[in-house]
Amino acid sequence: MQAPAIYPPIEDYGLIGNCHSAALISSGGSLDWLCLPRFDSPSLFARVLDHHRGGGWSINPTGRFQAQHRYLDDTNVLETTFTTARGRARLLDFMPVAPTPAGGTPTVPYALVRIIEGVAGESEIDCICTPRPDYARRAPSFELRGNTVAFDGFSLNGPSPWQLDAATGTLTCRLSLQDGERAAFTLQVEEGAATAAVQDPFAALQATIDFWRQWAAMCTYDGPYRPMVVRSALALKLCIYTPTGAIVAAPTTSLPEEIGGVRNWDYRFSWIRDASFTLYALLLAGYVDEDDPFFAWIVRTVQLEGTGIHILYPISPDGTVEEQTLDHLEGYRGSAPVRIGNGAWNQIQLDVYGEVLDALHFAWKVGRFNPADVWAHFRPLVDWVVDNWQQPDSGIWEVRGGLRNFVYGKVMCWVALDRAIAMAEALGLPGDIERWRSERERIRETVLEHGWSDTLGAFKQSFEDDQLDASNLLLPVVGFIEGDDPRMLATIDATLEHLVVDDLCYRYLDAPEGLSGGEATFVLCTFWLIDALILAGREDEAQQLFERTLSRATSLGLYAEEIDPTTGAHLGNFPQAFSHIGLINAAVSLAHAGTVGVLDMDNIALADECTTGVSGARRTRRARAAVQERNDGAP
Repeated sequence: MQAPAIYPPIEDYGLIGNCHSAALISSGGSLDWLCLPRFDSPSLFARVLDHHRGGGWSINPTGRFQAQHRYLDDTNVLETTFTTARGRARLLDFMPVAPTPAGGTPTVPYALVRIIEGVAGESEIDCICTPRPDYARRAPSFELRGNTVAFDGFSLNGPSPWQLDAATGTLTCRLSLQDGERAAFTLQVEEGAATAAVQDPFAALQATIDFWRQWAAMCTYDGPYRPMVVRSALALKLCIYTPTGAIVAAPTTSLPEEIGGVRNWDYRFSWIRDASFTLYALLLAGYVDEDDPFFAWIVRTVQLEGTGIHILYPISPDGTVEEQTLDHLEGYRGSAPVRIGNGAWNQIQLDVYGEVLDALHFAWKVGRFNPADVWAHFRPLVDWVVDNWQQPDSGIWEVRGGLRNFVYGKVMCWVALDRAIAMAEALGLPGDIERWRSERERIRETVLEHGWSDTLGAFKQSFEDDQLDASNLLLPVVGFIEGDDPRMLATIDATLEHLVVDDLCYRYLDAPEGLSGGEATFVLCTFWLIDALILAGREDEAQQLFERTLSRATSLGLYAEEIDPTTGAHLGNFPQAFSHIGLINAAVSLAHAGTVGVLDMDNIALADECTTGVSGARRTRRARAAVQERNDGAP
């Protein structure tokens, strides 16, 4: 009889990666999720989705121990420190990473390295590895080669020969470390050779540390929240699939929005919305070199069809998004089904057009991307919006309970036309600008007439439903309405009263979902509320809420998609790009408002260019004053 499954809390995990794939490792040294060589490859370890069947790889002391983990400063290298009665050891987990040259060929192998070091006294270490390839749908076939074991196209190298329990498919290795001694384990995709391509794991460690610290140093935000902004940027960087420029929404699948519930989705794909938001946040934080690959990926991948563009795409041309369930896996803490693929791929979601054109517009204002180079690809999207903005859609939340005229979707159609007009007029790009301008005004009039609810005293979720929706907090952020407009002030107050519980914001309370079960508060929505409060002139309130939201992060500074307001548990796929996007945006908004934190003058100049509306202009003036005050006080 098997022992009961014990799942670590989702917030217990740390993430490592190499911009090709990523892995989850618990604070106890257990690697419980890994897909190689890509985010969307079948899993090799999936213990996080089935404790008994999924497979995992643990490195920790024998017997009783205490453990704590952290990231090495400004890196994605995870350090776990183990303490026993006899000594102390530390585990360093990372995936070698280096810039990918033109053509998409990685300069480092698809590998994961685990280095265990004696820190004090003596530590006896157990390494137990149970690979379960193809989402645990088959048992591996092992070939022992001294210190290396080959199986199913992978090789696992250690400091001493492995012991194999053929009956259970388990590899074990035990070693004893004194203070100052260290040993390395390397797992990698074989490329036709039996020997490990990572010839020196210790040199790979230093190279990886250097890479991440050099990248982190490019952040232009400064202030008390810089560590969290940099950590969020590092998490977002791990979601970029370097060979194509695609950006995954999260590196995991089927972590539940409700324990025991069915809202378990595969996020290892590139949503146009999420990817555009990711690019926007990285640009705000000063990472101006991330845009070219993303827009190149859009041009190669996103094709306008009769029904518009898809909302999500695989990260490479040979990927698939077809949804299926893995019924042999029990799911995290019994939350079934486990899904791979995502059936929302063919939904119509009008907001994606505004988000991608807004990202293009912002990248242009940064001075890092010329829209003229891709205008032939983007102009048809603008014309499609003109012809189709009046149709209902499935909305930003991908409801499966019927089409609606969602207010946020209509507003983002307005954004698509607004940004297209600005770029076309400034650069002399071809397009029916007069028609675009006319439809832009029609959208605005329609939203203000049909998107407001006298019953709610707020903007509503859709023309059909008098329900609140946190996505409407973005209306002033995108420049559709002033942040201190009485209608927005009323919407903010209604949101605070009805959607916020213990400082955390739900997406909505009722919607045509077509799904059973519930969900927790949505982290990104809380950050949207902070942005809306800033634009409403309620900066002190926004700052206080921001700091309380920061306290909800995991011990490693990460966020899942959702947080249970009663227990503080993180739920949903992890870490979630959306959540870290929101953190960066809110921190930068507070700096622009002159409330706390500062940006360099290049960012302030950028804000001058990109600010929309009176609220944004006021925020930019405060930012310039804050920077000047800092400079005046410098020695």
